[in-house]
Amino acid sequence: MSRLTHVTAGRYAPPAARRELVAESADGARLHVEVHGDEGAPAVVLAHGWTCSTAFWAAQIRELAGDHRVIAYDQRGHGRSPAARTHSTTALADDLVAVLGAALAPGERAVVAGHSMGGMTIMAAAARPEFTEHAAAALLCSTGSGRLVAESRVLPLRPGRARTRLTGAVLGARAPLGPVTPVARKILKYATMGPGSAPDKVEACARIVHACPTRVRHAWSQVLAGVDLDADVARLTVPTAVIGGTHDRLTPLVHARRLAAALPNCVGLTELTGMGHMTPIEAPEAVTTAVRELTSLYLDQKEKSL
Repeated sequence: MSRLTHVTAGRYAPPAARRELVAESADGARLHVEVHGDEGAPAVVLAHGWTCSTAFWAAQIRELAGDHRVIAYDQRGHGRSPAARTHSTTALADDLVAVLGAALAPGERAVVAGHSMGGMTIMAAAARPEFTEHAAAALLCSTGSGRLVAESRVLPLRPGRARTRLTGAVLGARAPLGPVTPVARKILKYATMGPGSAPDKVEACARIVHACPTRVRHAWSQVLAGVDLDADVARLTVPTAVIGGTHDRLTPLVHARRLAAALPNCVGLTELTGMGHMTPIEAPEAVTTAVRELTSLYLDQKEKSL
């Protein structure tokens, strides 16, 4: 019945940061930022999704920090970033460029990876000059640019208005999630993860998701219900890889395939068999490998030596 915000042991327990800082967004929102690894290493920036936190990237941080500088931040209202008045894709873009400016040197470039709402953050920021300055490549994990509620398969109903309306009501519910119980784990696993997800992965996801404040969860659900970033996808010109799970009910594989087709510079689409929506936890090696490949290909030796 614990309300722990993350697991405290195993590969999904968040490692201690080398240093922490606060980035201030355009509207004054303050964002908790963690930096892991050596200052001279190639940089990776991680943006988590709806109801998650920096803890969601624990496996990637643990593996990458040995030879990368990993920068992870809590989206506004999530984790250790205080709640803010504004909830919009514009605010998400503002927050990402604020983090890039606070954590990277002028002109320094990084691979930027986003999961779910974090991927939408990258799309929303694609045309910003600050993003162009700092992003060498991008990774979009389990995300989409629009029609999120209409194409969600969380409810086992036929596609149509009724399913869309009911899905919106479920995802946007104001009711607290409550403590992590056996029933809560089963519900979360069904809705967000593949059927073969191991108990430690389910537990890690449940602790993180259930720690998200109810008001924050509801506010962002309203934003996601109306997301339309198709035009922004066309502006994401950096080399971009896409990852999706074949059993993703929240952002089904149709989203990943659509992104891969629409991106101006897609450098790969990986379809993870049997995986659900929580790919960085469900398939940590695949996500970490994708980040490593992007840093190897698109961060040149001069940038790696900064």
